[in-house]
Amino acid sequence: MKTAIIGAGAMGCLFGAHLARAGVDVTLIDIDADEVATLRARGVRLHQDGRVSDVAVAALTDPAEAGPADLVIVFVKAHQTRSVLPGLPPLLGPETRVLTLQNGLGAADVLAEAVPPDRLLVGVTAQGATQLGRGEVRHGGRGETLLGPYRPGPDRFAQRAAAMLTGAGLPARAVADPWPPVWKKLAVNCAINPVTALTGIRNGPVAAWDPARELAADAAREAAAVARAEGVDLGDPEDLVGFVTAVARATAENRSSMGQDVDRRAPTEIEFICGAVVRRGEARGVPTPVNRTLWRLIRTLELGYRTAAPIPEDAHGQVHDS
Repeated sequence: MKTAIIGAGAMGCLFGAHLARAGVDVTLIDIDADEVATLRARGVRLHQDGRVSDVAVAALTDPAEAGPADLVIVFVKAHQTRSVLPGLPPLLGPETRVLTLQNGLGAADVLAEAVPPDRLLVGVTAQGATQLGRGEVRHGGRGETLLGPYRPGPDRFAQRAAAMLTGAGLPARAVADPWPPVWKKLAVNCAINPVTALTGIRNGPVAAWDPARELAADAAREAAAVARAEGVDLGDPEDLVGFVTAVARATAENRSSMGQDVDRRAPTEIEFICGAVVRRGEARGVPTPVNRTLWRLIRTLELGYRTAAPIPEDAHGQVHDS
């Protein structure tokens, strides 16, 4: 299955390295010319199970050079999805499928503006990766990837794609309806990501410290309520809260992706995480005060490091930080 991966960040490199090592015809596509040059010269440097290996991969900046693929996997940050649309046409043949494994909710709707909905796949992955440098990643947490059609129903191509990923050492399963797992992961992201990003902590304290755990639990409960209003039943909200706590414990030493973005003073995916819950909640009449507060705080934090406004001084040279 000829595969193109858009976005050579941590997850794109992780999936690209595994697929290439399994003999899949895979090409990584990224707008960063330095990233692509590194990948061409050295391949993906993969840290895994205490070993470091360089995995040769094809890499391009121009999607037109890749030509049509059977499967296109989108791994750019959710807020970068619209920038992908102009480069999609050269990758799309008559039967090409496009799969988004991005965080949050809403990226698939953006892709549906350029991809026929019956050729769009949606999924979530529990694989974890940390980018250590250009073309260099550490494979962290392992878990299953779930994928299925944007419009729920049986899908043979999704089964083929899942089999390909599984054969490459990335366990995957096709599901007829991908939206419950998407919402479940969204609830986890709402609970863990902004809390860790705002406080500078790793994931573990979200489970261990009462204030962080309670805040995360409230965010997850709100996401579950909005999901239910959207027709997606995530089950008992307290079971979901327990799942969030279990994820935080299992990834205790990890710094969340949003936390890493804030550490680098980079844009976050907050609009597609807490922001998505807030907007869907408004549309359905479901209050989301905790997610709204987390959303506003992350947006404020981003504005602060984007503008880098100096702290004002009065005429006597005294600094005011009120």
